[in-house]
Amino acid sequence: MTRKRVAVLISGRGSNMTALIEAAKDKNFPAEIALVVSNRPDASGLASARDAGIATEIVDHMVYGKERAAFEAVLQDALEQHRIDLICLAGFMRLLTGAFVTRWNERMLNIHPALLPSFKGLDTHERALEAGVKIHGASVHFVVAEMDSGPLIAQGAVPVHDDDTPSTLAARVLAVEHRIYPFALRLVAEGRVRVEKGRCIIAGAAALAGASLVIPGGIPNT
Repeated sequence: MTRKRVAVLISGRGSNMTALIEAAKDKNFPAEIALVVSNRPDASGLASARDAGIATEIVDHMVYGKERAAFEAVLQDALEQHRIDLICLAGFMRLLTGAFVTRWNERMLNIHPALLPSFKGLDTHERALEAGVKIHGASVHFVVAEMDSGPLIAQGAVPVHDDDTPSTLAARVLAVEHRIYPFALRLVAEGRVRVEKGRCIIAGAAALAGASLVIPGGIPNT
């Protein structure tokens, strides 16, 4: 088995990066984390990656100001030098240009702390509580030019409790993120995901079931 070479892009502590690194320690996992790139030199996730023996690169966006294309040219060069096949965004707080996204079409994944298409953007847990939803969660999707709008690969859901705060809800969702991101990467690396008319079609009934809702602790009794 030839494992896909994956770059994880971070801006901070990279907890989802760590989940991907842990999953890829299994030699039967179809992808290896070959590179971690941060746009912030002070991102604490860089130290975690180095401790795991993974190559790191810093492409400081501040150096390039508003020149996003120049920033992405350096980023692309790093990806090519490390022979990257797939990209996973993990708390990467930079918007990418349409040209870069197109170059990595269906090869770049992102995780979002909400059940898309609901609650795109920031402050998802606060907005979910304000809306009074009973189910919240996380989504892994392919990246497209429009933010948080790409085809969905996998989703995981959690119940929303009446006494939840944004922080307690965030912690419950984060646990799901750490489960579904490695799962989604596995599906993509194995070539089991294809996109048809803006939807991800996943080969295999078991894989399809696994890409649907995951509710830790089960659904509360009604």
